[in-house]
Amino acid sequence: MKYIVILCDGMADEAAADLGGKTPLEAARTPNMDKLAESSEIGMVRTVPEGMAPGSDTANLSVIGYDPKRYYSGRSPLEALSIGAQMGETDVSFRCNLVTLSEDEERYEDRRILDHSSGEIGTEEASELIRALKEEFSGGEASVRPCYADGYTFYVGTSYRHLLIQKDGRTAELTAPHDILTKRIGEYLPSDPVLRDMMVRSYEILKDHPVNVKRRAEGKNPANSAWFWGAGTRPCLTSFEEKNQVRGAVISAVDLLKGIAVGAGMDNIIVDGANGGLHTNYAGKAGAAVKALTEDGYDYVYVHIEAPDEMGHQGSLKDKIRAIEYIDGQVIGSVAEALRDSGTDFRMLVMPDHPTPVRVRTHTSEPVPYMLYDSTKKQAGKTSYCEKTGKETGVFVEEGYRLIDHLLRD
Repeated sequence: MKYIVILCDGMADEAAADLGGKTPLEAARTPNMDKLAESSEIGMVRTVPEGMAPGSDTANLSVIGYDPKRYYSGRSPLEALSIGAQMGETDVSFRCNLVTLSEDEERYEDRRILDHSSGEIGTEEASELIRALKEEFSGGEASVRPCYADGYTFYVGTSYRHLLIQKDGRTAELTAPHDILTKRIGEYLPSDPVLRDMMVRSYEILKDHPVNVKRRAEGKNPANSAWFWGAGTRPCLTSFEEKNQVRGAVISAVDLLKGIAVGAGMDNIIVDGANGGLHTNYAGKAGAAVKALTEDGYDYVYVHIEAPDEMGHQGSLKDKIRAIEYIDGQVIGSVAEALRDSGTDFRMLVMPDHPTPVRVRTHTSEPVPYMLYDSTKKQAGKTSYCEKTGKETGVFVEEGYRLIDHLLRD
């Protein structure tokens, strides 16, 4: 038996008047999901424990089988594992987003976050901007104010997602930029004077950087400020293989999931063209998953697809529906067909990690629908897979990290 999880980040949503009272998942054309639903178990699962902030970090830990209340130490430390950043026991890491701030206001604290991803800026352009920050804060030629070379280190990540590590630091409550889109940032800035100073100065460094001059000329959002959040200490996950007696791999474009894989001793399978956006390489991810299960000796593959979440943050119903349809046609349908054609028995779990409702443009902590298909079983299912169907079945998993036991052992 082979096991595959298709994790559709942020896919769950609310009913929308513009969709005739349907959610994006209900409104999307998903013939492959619906076909699987006819002979699948469908239910609801709480992936974000009560009292914890809803995020892809806690939620994906749950789905992969780790109790966030026990294993979660912050988002950015997981990303640090992915990019090879070394953390001491007393070090603290911070996610460093490159964001788009409004530019008409005179004071930094009066500005507003217009885009948490700077138009999904590419890694090549973003790395130039991170280098400019490194130069300034390490006391290079461009620096004319206090440097922080001895205590802070920047690391380049992927797209708009980067990392700052503080030596012998302290964790702090910081706000995710996608939680405060269009709001005045003043009340959400760090209380730590060094972090606050670096954020203010980052705007001065980046707003007229050649990369951003070019982006404005092309009609793109400038990446004109750093935004620190997701503080945490070095994580310690138990081995996925020892815990579950299966050999596992992760396919994802984002450093968070890659970091979870590293921490859990799983392999990362890199797919060219996978970028975490709407136009990621869906087919490449599907092909890599099938190859891993049928040729490369893996028992379990976790395919993480970021696009629905990003479209939820952007507030686009149309593009969120497109992302769901791309996943259905280019991933779920092709994976199921290829595994059947290969004669492989498999169990497929399809689900979001958390909702990212278009209306609020950020994560929420409500339970999400899951669909568990077993190619060896014929069972009565439903005519479709969506939030409504999940609630109608009455099946509910309270502790999300236990769902993996159902996938692997039931």
